[in-house]
Amino acid sequence: MGALKKPANTQRQTEKAAEYFRGVLSELKKVHWPSRRQLLTYTGVVFFAVAIVSILMWIVDSGLSVALTKLLP
Repeated sequence: MGALKKPANTQRQTEKAAEYFRGVLSELKKVHWPSRRQLLTYTGVVFFAVAIVSILMWIVDSGLSVALTKLLP
């Protein structure tokens, strides 16, 4: 048995993958990255919003639990 040959389009797929990643790197250079201070501010806003929504969901859930407990024997 002879050595297995790679398909001809494997070379083309490799070239296409390399071209894709070059394009990705080129686009990443165009991105406006936030400063450290902006990042910390945005993260704080997200944590605060998640905390508020969690508290509201807990209140609604507790209210529904009490209502169902009183409705169902």
